[in-house]
Amino acid sequence: MATETDETRAVSSTPGADWLSVSLALGGVLLLYYLGPLVSLLLSVSPGTVLGRLAQPGVVDAAITSLLSASISTVLATVFGVPLAYWLARTEGALATALLAIVVLPLVVPPTVGGIVLLSVFGPGSAIGDAAIAVGIPLSGSLAGVVLAQTFVASPFVVVTAKAAFEGVDERLEHASRSLGKSRLTTAHRVTLPLAGPGILAGVTLAFARAIGEFGATTMVSYFPRTLPVEIWTSFRAVGLDSAYPVAILLLVIAGGALLVLNTVASNPWR
Repeated sequence: MATETDETRAVSSTPGADWLSVSLALGGVLLLYYLGPLVSLLLSVSPGTVLGRLAQPGVVDAAITSLLSASISTVLATVFGVPLAYWLARTEGALATALLAIVVLPLVVPPTVGGIVLLSVFGPGSAIGDAAIAVGIPLSGSLAGVVLAQTFVASPFVVVTAKAAFEGVDERLEHASRSLGKSRLTTAHRVTLPLAGPGILAGVTLAFARAIGEFGATTMVSYFPRTLPVEIWTSFRAVGLDSAYPVAILLLVIAGGALLVLNTVASNPWR
């Protein structure tokens, strides 16, 4: 009598299409759809043209604005998002579910709608916006506006990814630390954060990449000073694709750097 293993081998050796190969073939179409435009972009202009365009003052200013604002946004998202992620990871119930839904909302709301929402709170005519203008710190049409827009759309990546990282830490280790007389803060600092660190770093990296690539909410809240995505759009509208290509390649390189971080020092959340 054939054993179950023998029957399994017989089925696997039956002539016909291998589903794993079929999956790769079907998925390969989508992979080519991703890869084709990226290769086309990289081959669209020469390296000399890219370097020449990136050396122009407008592009340099946009790059500085993007790097500065994305860095500030990422710091804000980390300082406030990581504690929230820890609370969500260690709390159950309807309240935690509702708060998590609020965190995820900026990910599903169109960026332009997010910009309108921010303007209703921080723009001219709002109580907060007018108060900020009165003290000389406008929250729209300024670097502060760029930071507000980027933080709104990028901070959920920190919270969601860090939450998953904290949930991956065995709570028994925290209980053991507390049983030895360590405070909750000391336990978080010496036990939880080191173990969840790679996952948190992944969220921080994703947030930075999302912030530096943000366009929709930024154009609504603060068209000036221009960021790199806004510079791409402006160049495209004024001159055409040839002028926008080099700046787009720069953003593509930054995105590639983020992926490099995810696959080296961080913990890739998609693995």
